[in-house]
Amino acid sequence: MQGLSIDEIKLGDKVFVEKTISETDVYLFAGITGDLNPAHINQVASEQTMFKGRIAHGILVTGLISTCLGMYLPGPGTIYMGQQVKFTAPVHIGDTIKAEVEVIEMNVEKNRVKLKTVCTNQAGKVVIDGEALVMPPKKQVA
Repeated sequence: MQGLSIDEIKLGDKVFVEKTISETDVYLFAGITGDLNPAHINQVASEQTMFKGRIAHGILVTGLISTCLGMYLPGPGTIYMGQQVKFTAPVHIGDTIKAEVEVIEMNVEKNRVKLKTVCTNQAGKVVIDGEALVMPPKKQVA
């Protein structure tokens, strides 16, 4: 299984994935990373914050962008080189997030693709905004 090589990608190409963020997602991510911030795992403490309840880890949600890049555009074999990200709104447990990437710049000589990366919630509110830089897989010669 191999993703798209740079000669198979066009400016404006887009893909998205959607996922409802569950309590299990948050607890598993907290356990894997060791980020046990009460904002994520303690309902009583988190109710005292500006968010009035638990929120998902921003980097957990950003992982959906990685899914777009690593599985669909460019896809398997892609090297994720960088990500600029701005967290613009909280993601609550139960929110359905749409992560979308769009090709905005290509450097064929260096085999690099820059993509706009945006995550929105079920109300259409942007929760993450940024850009990614990737190296698509080289075309396999049969």
